[in-house]
Amino acid sequence: MTEGPIWKKIVTFALPLFLGNLFQQLYNTADSLIVGNFLGSDALAAVSSSGSLIFLMVGFFNGIAMGAGVVVARYFGARQAEKLHRAIHTDVAFGLAAGVLLTIIGLLLAPQMLVWMGTPEDVMPNSVLYFRIYFSGSLAFVLYNVLVGILQSVGDSRHPLNYLILSSLVNIGLDLLFVGVLGLGVGSAAFATIVSQFISAFLCLRRLMKTDAEYRIVLSKIRFDLPMLRQITENGLPAGLQNSIIALANVVVQSNINSFGKMAVAGCGAYSKVEGFGFLPITCFSLALTTFISQNLGARQYDRAKEGARFGIVCSIFLAELVGVCIYLLSPVLIAAFNSDPAVVAFGVSQARTVTLFYFLLAFSHCIAGIMRGAGKATVPMFVMLCCWCIIRVTYVTVAVRFFPVITTVFWAYPLTWSLSSLLFLIYFLKADWIHGFEKQR
Repeated sequence: MTEGPIWKKIVTFALPLFLGNLFQQLYNTADSLIVGNFLGSDALAAVSSSGSLIFLMVGFFNGIAMGAGVVVARYFGARQAEKLHRAIHTDVAFGLAAGVLLTIIGLLLAPQMLVWMGTPEDVMPNSVLYFRIYFSGSLAFVLYNVLVGILQSVGDSRHPLNYLILSSLVNIGLDLLFVGVLGLGVGSAAFATIVSQFISAFLCLRRLMKTDAEYRIVLSKIRFDLPMLRQITENGLPAGLQNSIIALANVVVQSNINSFGKMAVAGCGAYSKVEGFGFLPITCFSLALTTFISQNLGARQYDRAKEGARFGIVCSIFLAELVGVCIYLLSPVLIAAFNSDPAVVAFGVSQARTVTLFYFLLAFSHCIAGIMRGAGKATVPMFVMLCCWCIIRVTYVTVAVRFFPVITTVFWAYPLTWSLSSLLFLIYFLKADWIHGFEKQR
């Protein structure tokens, strides 16, 4: 990342990320596609009702893993092998501990959290079953994100892609077998996801154990290094808190959607899976920018970091809006692929045609957030997103639905809060010292 044409480095790093996230989204979507078509709208609603809670539970630990990636990329770019070694092994130790903790929390609290969300009673049993089975594999989910974060931080986005393709195919095959052929129900779809995630986590770990590079993992050296853990949490805690609190806000939004009935839950759940594909360019360029900025700051290539930031923002905005327009036009077909019930399709299309043309705003916000994390300023995106995507979003939904009790009122929570965060990020990007002060980073 510190040498060669900037556009080529960012694009060649982002492309495997895009393909990897494409397959990740594919196997996340496979559950809903197969369940919706083989088991019907009630089962689709059960799977969909768990989505916001899953992100709430996983988002915090993934944010910490993101902070660890910044630390790893910085030491890798600076060629500080001993600190890199300690950072990687501390990161893995954190992933193991977090995975166990998340499993316990998910299994114990699943029913109560679904009740708090107002999950429709007729889909509650399947929702609890799906949620509990899914979270019994928390160790694989957390460890996979930690290991992929390490590989991406040292510039390797190709091997995670290969592993993700394999696990995606396994997940889809198991979904079809368990649900389509054997008719085992929604719990088997969650189990298929767990199996595939363990496969990808194992392959990532094996890669990091077999490499001869300075970022090699040695199992006997996995332990917490307290000074390094402090650095990781300082960089990752803002992102973790941001993910969790924004997810909590989205749980409030989901609760309002739940109040419109199971068809609304199913339709909006189908749209959320389609939306995941639309967010791929945003996610990829944001992650690529974080790694690019981190490595170049570590190597004290300040002008290069600034130029890469501008390039990444422009590309992400353009691609996100292009995808948004495509989803807007194709939404009836895309939603019907999950379930052809007219009511389900109507709810999904309504949400798609409310929010998709505003994807460029989301892209801009995420890119600036990625740049800030790479520059060691993780608190900036945390405060902006907590203010806009949590406090204002929850306040808007809570108040507006009372006066305009239609589901499109809920949908507008997203474009409105994306607009506000983009405005604040734009002001910061143009006015703050960081854009002219990379030289101060040490």
